[in-house]
Amino acid sequence: AGAKHVYAVECSAIYSKTKEIFKANGHETDITLIHGRLEDITLPVDKVDVIMSEWMGFGLLHQSMLDTVIVARDKYLKPGGLMLPDKATLWMCGIEDATYKEEKLEYWNDVYGFDMSCVREKARCEPLVDIAPHDAICTKDCQISSFDMYTVTKEQLDFEAPFRLVVTRNDYLTAWVVFFDVGFTAMHPPLWLSTSPRTHPTHWCQAIFYVGEQLAVAQNEVVSGTIALKANGRNKRDLDFTISYKHKGKADGARSGSDDFQMR
Repeated sequence: AGAKHVYAVECSAIYSKTKEIFKANGHETDITLIHGRLEDITLPVDKVDVIMSEWMGFGLLHQSMLDTVIVARDKYLKPGGLMLPDKATLWMCGIEDATYKEEKLEYWNDVYGFDMSCVREKARCEPLVDIAPHDAICTKDCQISSFDMYTVTKEQLDFEAPFRLVVTRNDYLTAWVVFFDVGFTAMHPPLWLSTSPRTHPTHWCQAIFYVGEQLAVAQNEVVSGTIALKANGRNKRDLDFTISYKHKGKADGARSGSDDFQMR
């Protein structure tokens, strides 16, 4: 059982150590390691049966590695071949995280007696990559996008999608949380890897986006809006987000807003 032969492509400096690891474990003849960018190299075969890649970044698409997987698929995958993983889903929920926000953002208003509040807004516009506390979640989850690895195109990786978050308790919504699942649906049974704050933590954590002004929300109320995501114009491995929202609540009445974020 297992692959007859593996072609591994590695661009970074870890290439040399990877080659040593293959040799130390007796795989120097059944794994061919190729140094370079997938876009720049040519495999010694025309087509392959399976493409496997751990391409996921923070917030799923940070670092833009899916672009390379799409190139590999279009150039090398046999008809009927397998993509692993083959599905990806992006999700969103809301949390109350005022304590952490106070520690990390309001801190800039008084840094040992100095007013550095000009840094605060810059810090808020950079999503925090961290574990969102499970007990801080105050809405249901909402699916905002999904990708099929057999058909997705580069153009579809920049998108705008609506969201509708149903509030699960009376609380303050201070941040949006974005996370993802990836699926290996050709396996029997299908296997899913989740980065949800409701499951065991992974190294991807979650992407946390702090709202400009917190929303007072009540159970069963709805916070709706749109989330737009695109590769940064100067560095395609960075992501730009715009999250626009509206909410009509018992406490504060009608509220709306829009915030821009940069994931660097």
